Amino acid sequence: MTVKVGVIGVGALGRHHARLYQQCPNAQLVGVYDAAPETLARVSEELGVAPFADMHELLSQCDAVSLATPTDLHFAMAQEILNAQKHLLVEKPITVLPEEAEVLIQMAKSHNRVLQVGHVERFNPVIVAFEGKVENPRFIESHRMASYPPPRPGALPRGTEVGVVLDLMIHDIDIVLHLVKSEVASVDSVGIPVLSKSEDIANARIKFENGCVANLTASRVSHEPMRKIRIFEPNAYLSLDYSKKAAEVYRKVPQGIHRESVPIDDHNALLHELQHFVGCVAAVQAGGSDPASKVPGEHGLRALKLATEIIRLFPDPLDLP
Repeated sequence: MTVKVGVIGVGALGRHHARLYQQCPNAQLVGVYDAAPETLARVSEELGVAPFADMHELLSQCDAVSLATPTDLHFAMAQEILNAQKHLLVEKPITVLPEEAEVLIQMAKSHNRVLQVGHVERFNPVIVAFEGKVENPRFIESHRMASYPPPRPGALPRGTEVGVVLDLMIHDIDIVLHLVKSEVASVDSVGIPVLSKSEDIANARIKFENGCVANLTASRVSHEPMRKIRIFEPNAYLSLDYSKKAAEVYRKVPQGIHRESVPIDDHNALLHELQHFVGCVAAVQAGGSDPASKVPGEHGLRALKLATEIIRLFPDPLDLP
């Protein structure tokens, strides 16, 4: 079954959604929409796809859409999409506020529509390679570093409509919650603004009820990019590099420590995410319900709630030494 798809918001990330939908064998890219006419024209010409100056006109011709606008626009636009009875893949974070995400989840359920959240690291080859194999994490450490996004005429630099926790750290929050599978017991955090009005560097220490501790650091004012996570279990230590798509495991054996590289089935994580979304939509169109999306709206809400708590606990800058 062919699913007719569209992309709303074709900036830095949405452009790739549109490009990769053209590679999904069971998807037909109907068109793209963007509020910026020059961006819409450029991407339309580049990909050879129809431009839509009106979002609702695009919706009328689609079964499903990707929403890749700035985060502060997610809630209002997602409501319109779901009210139009369309399946929705919304980029992370699902919304700015947990209460908004709860509304979208209920709307999707009432309309029997797929609501998937774009936590793309779930589809990263290094995470896929260890799916179901991380048994008892006791300590997790992640670092996600990026340079500050370039200026944009008439708009904030990409992603800076929110702080670095919602912009970058939320990827690792979702992964940690996915791996640990325990309720959060306590959180300590700090966040510092550097170039924007919200935090640009943040650290969170999360303790879970099962005793696991996760230490997450995110920065968008770093010179050297980094996307790594280390997972410590009682008898093993896993080192995963998202960017290099590389992984190593250090295991305790009678002779000492055994190091092994883990073979990674390399693939484009975003393409796999889109294919998964299209597959879920096709299943619903065939007369069923959402066949357990890997990252449903509930998972996006779960990550957003913890991210919101991390931000809430930031000390007042006036109290810092």
